[in-house]
Amino acid sequence: MSVSKDPERGAFCVQCRYRDWTGEPKKKTKRGFKTEKEARKWEFEFLKRMEGAPTMLFSGFYEVYAEDTKMRLRQTTRETKANMIESKILPFLGHKRLNEITALDILNWENEIMAMRTSNGLEYSQTYLHSICNQLSAMLNHAVRYYGLDSNPMVRVGKIGSKQADETSFWTKEECLRFSREVMDKPQSFIAFELLYWCGLRLGEMLALTPADFDFTNKRLSAAKSYQRMHREDVITVPKTPKSVRTIVMPSFLVDEVIDFMKYIPDLRNFDRPVPVTKSFLHPEMDRGSKAAGIKRIRIHDLRHSHVSLFIELGYSAVVDGARHGTCSEHGTAVLGLRRLPRNGFLSLSRRYLCAREEALEAHRRG
Repeated sequence: MSVSKDPERGAFCVQCRYRDWTGEPKKKTKRGFKTEKEARKWEFEFLKRMEGAPTMLFSGFYEVYAEDTKMRLRQTTRETKANMIESKILPFLGHKRLNEITALDILNWENEIMAMRTSNGLEYSQTYLHSICNQLSAMLNHAVRYYGLDSNPMVRVGKIGSKQADETSFWTKEECLRFSREVMDKPQSFIAFELLYWCGLRLGEMLALTPADFDFTNKRLSAAKSYQRMHREDVITVPKTPKSVRTIVMPSFLVDEVIDFMKYIPDLRNFDRPVPVTKSFLHPEMDRGSKAAGIKRIRIHDLRHSHVSLFIELGYSAVVDGARHGTCSEHGTAVLGLRRLPRNGFLSLSRRYLCAREEALEAHRRG
């Protein structure tokens, strides 16, 4: 172990040796420290992390935790966890040593995040507060299980927030039809919301669809992947859960809608995304359509709840709907520019489909 000063750069450098988890000797070099004290502090904390001692700083343990769990989580999950931990936990507890975090520290921290507000001045939702607590509890449990921490102090305090939202929002079939009429002037918006509502897809599942996922002959749709826009790249990942991989039966009118929609896309290949937009495009469309239709604005994810409501209305069981919905009853990348689609032809088709779907649903209700 040594700390030295680089005469040319005027900065301090650390060189230290340690053993990795296999017992293999390793050497670590870190440059750019302004003072010797800063360099020695980093060296001390680094060796503590490598030893896996609970006396390491909580901020240092976060690096260990992130590395330990990296291969077990989807990239989108890692990004979500990192955002909550780095913005809501480390600023308050990062400077403390792992084994010195007390139940009182947790209590004070929970009070702090309950007092926080969004950029719009609103309180955080109860489910979001609960999710933040889950991240801290998961880290502390990991430390207990693998790094010699005696106990998880959050157990004594308990978690704030709520696991489930107090109220589930959804649209009725009539509200969905009114919304569809207002967004049919933009083909990509129209077909995106049609797939979300009538198939009960998650947003990422819908955005990941390609022509190869459709079996128009048998009126089937395969949901087996998910799309996210991350760091200015389009990323296709595995679905949220194993049960998310499923085959969905499409109503006849939706099959016709998708076929005609794809006809208007020039040079569409089997692995292209026919709806090459992101959620940032669809959120304003949700605002626009809801306002024009004169209905309450719900979240895009609430279209899945609306789909469940529709199925219950049509007389299907919760078990059948759970399988269709991709829930428990209980890496490649693709980049595609936004296409400008002709509107007039598809607009007339959309109006015809709206009428056909209302007739089909009425016939189902009578039969």
